[in-house]
Amino acid sequence: MNKTALVPIAEGSEDIETVTIIDVLRRAGVEVTVASVHEELTVTASRRTRLVADVLLQDCVDQDYDLIALPGGMPGAKNLSESPLLIDRLRKQRESGFWYAAICAAPAVALAPHGLLDGMAATGHANFREALPDTSQVEQRVVVDGNCITSQGPGSAIEFALELVARVCGRDIRDKVAAPMMLP
Repeated sequence: MNKTALVPIAEGSEDIETVTIIDVLRRAGVEVTVASVHEELTVTASRRTRLVADVLLQDCVDQDYDLIALPGGMPGAKNLSESPLLIDRLRKQRESGFWYAAICAAPAVALAPHGLLDGMAATGHANFREALPDTSQVEQRVVVDGNCITSQGPGSAIEFALELVARVCGRDIRDKVAAPMMLP
């Protein structure tokens, strides 16, 4: 059975992070659903890239996913945080033991305020690290704690996405995806 991932997007989601997460997961054969948390499919990313979601979040939130991965960016992370449907789905993801992940501002802005990082080490963008409940590993580019994966920002997006692949699909698939991308 194919692995599945949900990538929620919002007005102001970070361009590089969003596209990298989607691209790398799809290279690994993961069935990625891009879902807008707004009432329209098209959103404008933080650097004015127009992103078109596959579906509205309300139309797919009842499905199970092997991974839910949030891009950062501002005000994208705040917009994700303000989606009760998404936060409820992330809570179910955590409780079920399935993977959930966030990069850049999203760990501090979208996960931490809702208790989704309680008792977990995490990292994120330097401008938001103080809002993380456990800052013991904030200097790490990617942090895995329990079933949560966090990362610092645009510069760590490929490393983050490859870690998502490693956790969801296995190290062999991760290495097969990384090789033609000229990555270790």
